[in-house]
Amino acid sequence: MEYELPLTLSRCTESVGEEIDLNRGIVVIPKTHDDVLTDKQSINYKEHRVKFLSWLLNVGKDPTKAKGYSPHTVYGTAYRTAKFDKWRWENCGGYSMPPTEDEAKAFIEWLAFDYEESETAKGKLQEGVQRYGKWLQHRKNRDEWEFDYNFDSSGGNHQPQDFLTREERQQIRQAALRRGEIPSPGDVRGEEKEGWLTHIGHLLNKPRDAINADDWEQVEGWKVPSLVSVSLDAGLRPDEVRRASTQWVDVQNGVLRIPKEESSKNVGNWTVGLKDETVAYLERWLEERDRYDRYEETDALWLTARGNRYGSNSLRRLLHRLCDEAGIETANRKMSWYTIRHSVGTYMTKERDLAAAKAQLRHKNPKTTMKYDAVPVEDRKDALDRMG
Repeated sequence: MEYELPLTLSRCTESVGEEIDLNRGIVVIPKTHDDVLTDKQSINYKEHRVKFLSWLLNVGKDPTKAKGYSPHTVYGTAYRTAKFDKWRWENCGGYSMPPTEDEAKAFIEWLAFDYEESETAKGKLQEGVQRYGKWLQHRKNRDEWEFDYNFDSSGGNHQPQDFLTREERQQIRQAALRRGEIPSPGDVRGEEKEGWLTHIGHLLNKPRDAINADDWEQVEGWKVPSLVSVSLDAGLRPDEVRRASTQWVDVQNGVLRIPKEESSKNVGNWTVGLKDETVAYLERWLEERDRYDRYEETDALWLTARGNRYGSNSLRRLLHRLCDEAGIETANRKMSWYTIRHSVGTYMTKERDLAAAKAQLRHKNPKTTMKYDAVPVEDRKDALDRMG
């Protein structure tokens, strides 16, 4: 049976006693779910859904201002997110709550290739999924969800997000090199400072007691250059940057080896080729990495200055800083870490083929790679000329 939100609903804010009156009709559990949920699962699902839909009504539109969506909007979102829930239970291993980013990405991919409805319908479903992700981000401190496809709910076409041009890729590499720096001598103490003195002395071939402030400024840091260069080669997803381990790096063979259990898609072990300069950056970074106290008890390949693993937001901020430094315009462009990934798919397809792009980007479904098979008209004309 369907379960609806009550007529009077307590607000999901820090205020006490505030309430909002609603017209009945916002369905928490639709009848279509009767055949897929046990009694226990229904109780658990109802608990999560009431919290989620209440959050949308009260603060979901703008959590910083405690501004919620209209009951009409939440009514539609309730049905669309319930559809998403049923799909993932049937396609991703059975009942679970709350949804995960991987399940959301799989659903969006299904919309792109297998859902035979209008672009508007796809866009509305994606809006609902994005609101689920927004709730989890704000209420449960989850990472922001990002997708390879974005549908226009007003009827536009689904397209990959913006990608970097060849020139922009080179500009980003150069900007990353300029951001490579090590801590100043006043920022480190004790054993960490002793380690840096040894490191600088080794690099500059100077005795430890002869190292001065100018020497500290001469030594370059390799965290940002290695992170950016690996991502430009491997098209790392934000989740893969977060999970990246020193054990992935095979300097001798110039590759990343991503184990199945660590892959964000979790579909198999992947061996990803790297440019020689990227391997050189990684070698230098791994040596430098040992000088930071924050890496003592972790095998994380990269951490932020605060010792946290990178996430979508921190990577987006880094990319925007690099774009600013490189003079790359970001206005009216959807620039996230996926922008780097899409450039890898675009140019790997153009330079080699879809099979190479599929392997480099670690796609399970060949259909996912097909979006990069968009050869410009000029290139197709050139091909016709060569064909005679």
